[in-house]
Parts: sequence; C-alpha cells; structure tokens
Amino acid sequence: MYVGIPNPNIVMPLEKMSITNLRTKKKIYVLYNPESYQQSRQVSYAANGGFATNMPVAQFTGGASEQLSFQLFFDSMSAGAEVGGSAIDKALFTANSLLPSAGKQIDVREYTEKIYTLMLIDPSLHVPPKLKLEWNSLQFTGFLIACTQRFTRFNESGMPVRATLDCTFQEYVEASKIASLKPNESPDTTKYRVVHQGDSLWALAAKEYGQAGNWRQIAQANGIDNPRKLRSGDMLALPSQDG
Repeated sequence: MYVGIPNPNIVMPLEKMSITNLRTKKKIYVLYNPESYQQSRQVSYAANGGFATNMPVAQFTGGASEQLSFQLFFDSMSAGAEVGGSAIDKALFTANSLLPSAGKQIDVREYTEKIYTLMLIDPSLHVPPKLKLEWNSLQFTGFLIACTQRFTRFNESGMPVRATLDCTFQEYVEASKIASLKPNESPDTTKYRVVHQGDSLWALAAKEYGQAGNWRQIAQANGIDNPRKLRSGDMLALPSQDG
C-alpha cells in the first residue's frame, strides 16, 4: 500500500519534558522545552607533593556523579500549541493571552515554584525528593541540586509574567548497582615515597614488599637505569604487588 508523503499541514503533538517526583508520583510538564541541555561528569586527582620537587604527583582518587543542566523558559502571557502543562493550563493561557497586559492575572511563579521547590526537604524522607526527568531519549534519575529563578517581565501591577529557571540535576545511582559495577582492572594502590639521604631501592623494596629483590619493580616503574644513583628529594612510585 502506498503511504505517500506526510501531509505538512498535520501538526504532530510536541513531546514535553517531564519531571516526576518518584515518591509522590506527581509529574510536572514544562511549559517550554529547553533549547539545549548539558551533561557533565568529573573525576578527582589528589596532588601528592614531595620535598624539593617541582611538580606534584597526580593520583586518581575517584569519580563523581553525572550532572544535567539546562535553562527553562516560562511565559504566562503566551498561548499556542507549543505551550505545555495540563489541558486546564492550556485553556487558561489561551484566555489570558487575549486580555490586555494590565488584565493578565496568571503569576508565572505558580509554574516556576513547582520546580524550584523540588529542592525542599521531603518531611517523610528528611531529604529532597528523588526525581526522574524524561524527554524522548533523555532519561535521567537524580536530585535537583541548584536552581536560579530570574524574572524578566512584569505586568503593570508588578506581577511577574515571564521567567527563566537555570537548573542543575545530579545523578542518583542505587547503592546496590554501584557495588555491582566491577572495574576492568584491580584498583590502583600505588604508593609514593620521597627519597631521603641514605635510601636505596633495596631498602625501600624490603620495607614495602618484604623482599629486597623486588627493587627492580620500583626501578622499572620510575625509569631508573642505575639504582645506585638516587637523589634526595625525588618522588618514587611504589607499585602494588601483582598477585
């Protein structure tokens, strides 16, 4: 059967981003989808400095949760198919948009506060609620950790009618899932030692590994060709023993 070219006059419904409180199951639909969003992740390194060294040795200490950031736009003076919210919201916005500026009665804070207050502590949980964000392929579970309200337009009586929210969410992963995530290799347990006057690779190997003969492992890890020429103040990496 021939389907043909889609009719350009048929307007497909616009999918709206939603934010669900996972305890109350209450779902909030944004009025306008964000123009863009940003996902970021960080890892941490500790700077292990040593005596008389020009540069610290960076040692990986761990990762951090992913963060999701975007800006939301709110305008209680507009109406149209692109406006989100419930059917009642759409009807209110349509009616409100037909009124003169002085007669517009929808305070935009009624909509910004629904999201802004998601940082408040849930009395039954003693922490802010866990949230789920959904927008097509974007599926994100976490907490709202930062939110800035900015009101940019007001009616004649001073009531805010337009605003933006800058939101940042932090990823939440169940503890059981974190425990099940096994790294591809064993954790790095490399230690670092500053060379002092009179130190030798043999003595360091005997103290660290219990075997003076393991000095070659230290030499190889630090690119030392002549083990007799250690300089006071140098930082040596003492790699973990295999097996």
